[in-house]
Amino acid sequence: MIRYIKKLSPGRIIALGFALVIFIGSILLVLPCSVKDGVTVRYIDSLYTSTSAVCVTGLVAIDAGDSFTAFGQFVLGALIQIGGLGVTAVGAGIIVAIGRKINLKGRTLIREAMNLDSGRGLVRFVKSIFLTTLIFELSGAILSFTVFVQDYSPLRAAGISLFHSVAAFNNSGFDILGNFQNLIPYQDNVMLNLVTCGLIFFGGIGFLVIREVWTKRFRWKKLSMHARVVISVSVTLIIAGGVLIKATEDVSWMGAFFHSVSARTAGFSTYPLGEFGTPALLILTALMFIGASPGSTGGGIKTSTFFVILQGIKSAATNKPEKAFHFAIPKQAFRKAATVAILAAMVVFTGTYLMLVMEPDISLMDALFEVTSAFGTVGLSTGITPGLSDGSKLLSIIIMYIGRLGPVTVASLWYFTKDKHTSYAEGNIAIG
Repeated sequence: MIRYIKKLSPGRIIALGFALVIFIGSILLVLPCSVKDGVTVRYIDSLYTSTSAVCVTGLVAIDAGDSFTAFGQFVLGALIQIGGLGVTAVGAGIIVAIGRKINLKGRTLIREAMNLDSGRGLVRFVKSIFLTTLIFELSGAILSFTVFVQDYSPLRAAGISLFHSVAAFNNSGFDILGNFQNLIPYQDNVMLNLVTCGLIFFGGIGFLVIREVWTKRFRWKKLSMHARVVISVSVTLIIAGGVLIKATEDVSWMGAFFHSVSARTAGFSTYPLGEFGTPALLILTALMFIGASPGSTGGGIKTSTFFVILQGIKSAATNKPEKAFHFAIPKQAFRKAATVAILAAMVVFTGTYLMLVMEPDISLMDALFEVTSAFGTVGLSTGITPGLSDGSKLLSIIIMYIGRLGPVTVASLWYFTKDKHTSYAEGNIAIG
């Protein structure tokens, strides 16, 4: 078995790792010690919840606060943490912690999982990931505690605060407040809104960008093109999304910007989305599809992919070279970005079609929103998730899994043989 695993490509090992954690989590979540007395959790719902946690999504078929005991909620939080950091990074962290060295295969896995260009300094990078996560989540838990302690006992408030901080930084929209209420009771609480948005934002820009911003002492001109693109696109999407949501929905400015941030793969909500109109849901769908940034805890096609596609279109329309922030964009970047976007659109389209076939009573907008949320590992929903059939839940499980791994990675899993380098005469094809 070990020999077989060693022969697998990094992408397949990562995919198997996520699948194994999901399976183990689904078993743990149906144990009697995980489920509250009088509550029945079916295995399909346990599998759905485990997948949603490991894929840092936040879509829920059953309410975590009403269904799971403290142990079950701890398991759920652990699955979110493992899924956010990545199975590979967690495994590497354990190896480093016990004093073992990471071999060449392990270094290749980390580089593949974290979208790194080289294998240099991987151990330091893994250590910085865990330190960064600890700082942000602990700070978020302390600040959130000042809010939750006003409504719960100190011990309960501490548990809710820690769970919320882990979920927010890992861009997973789970909550343990009960009754499927999410953060709606705190829609006017400035502190919790700001803390949650801060955790989501930094978790979504990626560990590479966080480390670069810190080492470059926040000097914009010293940052790489990748860091500038990620930060500028993220801020632009937050502002544009907030303004458009406010223009189409009767929500506060804080609520509009909160949902603009949350739609970028976090999944928390302070207003019932089932009451939102189609224009606002369409904006949220677009934000969910774009998602977070490479090397982060979030999903979607990623901000850099979206930026490269826009620059490629601009270059084709103006016949000018693709560039950004005084850097030339790599020639292969547009091809890769277009591949990612097209595969993602195919997954969302196919998933929406299949869900509409299995759920004829739901609207096109609700189905599209649900599937895009699953693919972007967001967790926002118009409220249809608990009522989905087992077939639709299984469909969402597959889509969440694809969204967490990435459509290109999933597509590459089926590649077994190397094609012989055969040259063909160049043909002609009309475009546009």
